[in-house]
Amino acid sequence: MRSDGMVPGFDEEDDGLKIVLSPVAKVSGGLLLTLDGHVDTYNSFRFQKRVRLAVESGFVRLVFDCGGLSHLSSSGVGSFMTLLKAVRPTGDLVLFNVPPKVLDLLRLLGFSGIFNIRESVDEAVAFFAEGGSGEPAIFPLILRCPACRKRLEAKSPGRFRCPECGAILAVGLDGSVSLG
Repeated sequence: MRSDGMVPGFDEEDDGLKIVLSPVAKVSGGLLLTLDGHVDTYNSFRFQKRVRLAVESGFVRLVFDCGGLSHLSSSGVGSFMTLLKAVRPTGDLVLFNVPPKVLDLLRLLGFSGIFNIRESVDEAVAFFAEGGSGEPAIFPLILRCPACRKRLEAKSPGRFRCPECGAILAVGLDGSVSLG
């Protein structure tokens, strides 16, 4: 983990996870945390402790680049939840560049509707420029066809035809799925 002096006490070696810190231009109290490795039972507490040092140093708008995140366990998800609770009174956190298998885990556990997940750093910065609050994005949404149970992805709300069985699906703004 490296902070290049941005956060006192942050630098600590961890074989499983490297974190590089960078300021986020145009975002007051913004910090980009680039993750490389995994967050699991063995290092989740250390990860959480280090990031809390950044929060205590005044960085309350956290942007996590998850592109190098190879694995996230349920303990790691718990650490992100703890960090979210720590920053929410005055800030927020955004995850972007989330690998598909990590995104699938977040959706499976029901956390994709809690975390603000964006596609790029530009979208993450725009989130904070727009006030940094509100409902987290739920799209793209992974769902199962109610007729044949095929796994599908809806990029936006609307009506879709299942490519497996041909059923017409209606996906609501809230992520609800029905036939028709």
